[in-house]
Amino acid sequence: MARETAFNIVLSVLLVAAPVATSLLGEPFYVTLATRIAILALAAVGLNMALGLGGLVSFGHAAFFGLGGYVAGILAVHAFNMEPMFAGIPGTKLMPVIWLVAIVACALLAFVIGAISLRTSGVYFIMITLAFAQMAFYFAISWPAYGGEDGLSFFVRNNFPGIDTLRPLSFLAICYGLLGLSLVFFHRLQHSRFGSALQAARQNETRLAAVGIRPFHVRLAAFVISAAVTGVAGALFADLNRFVSPSMLSWQMSGELIVLIILGGVGRLYGPVAGATLYVLLEFALGGITERWQFFLGLILLGVVLFARGGVIGVFAGRPRHG
Repeated sequence: MARETAFNIVLSVLLVAAPVATSLLGEPFYVTLATRIAILALAAVGLNMALGLGGLVSFGHAAFFGLGGYVAGILAVHAFNMEPMFAGIPGTKLMPVIWLVAIVACALLAFVIGAISLRTSGVYFIMITLAFAQMAFYFAISWPAYGGEDGLSFFVRNNFPGIDTLRPLSFLAICYGLLGLSLVFFHRLQHSRFGSALQAARQNETRLAAVGIRPFHVRLAAFVISAAVTGVAGALFADLNRFVSPSMLSWQMSGELIVLIILGGVGRLYGPVAGATLYVLLEFALGGITERWQFFLGLILLGVVLFARGGVIGVFAGRPRHG
């Protein structure tokens, strides 16, 4: 445990120091790289609440990631054009308002998907969540009002009170702040009575039901919370690129989030952070060498699954923790 804590501290320091140093050296691109790491890590923290704690292998979290992105893009475009949306609701460029709308929208969608998919388990749960995500993907493609398959661009990044979000380091600070809050929330959730019930539902739902707790309700609540966190990450990702497209809703995006958790360590506090860091750095380093960098990523992922079941953190901090 002490080794894992030390690893987490070192990783946190590096993620803060590296982009600041490169910015001072006149290399803002690396700040953008660090921002992408933070956003993907935030999305993976959301999925880790369902997968790592509850054992829910969701292949549909791209639906929440993409929905959060479309919430940010649609609200920003309507605010920029000063055109109201349906029922006369105005757009907005305020990030806190956008995040709140993304949380509500993703929570509602997750409640519907979870209420149906959580009545199954195993491969059936995986396929139903994937089916819902694909429905959202094709809906976005066939929605010409907001770009269809070409996606939706908005020209200026959304605003945060008192902060110039157009400055790369300022926007990075916002992303790091939300990532830090999500990690604190994950830690509190994991060690709460609800977290204990969720992990018990993963290990032996019959015993959990025997003490008067319905596993379905616990899993549904975790699924909804997980989706809300991932939706905020999607809104930040749209702001980073000032663009949102159906690719954010694709099954590849869902798979990417699962890969991040496996690389870092399933169920570990900093697993999504370590996984996102490794993934983005590999994408950057190998992508400059070959267009088929995913092949080498696949080899690394295979090695992790076979020889390092605790992920990157497990390699440095010892055997995986079992909740």
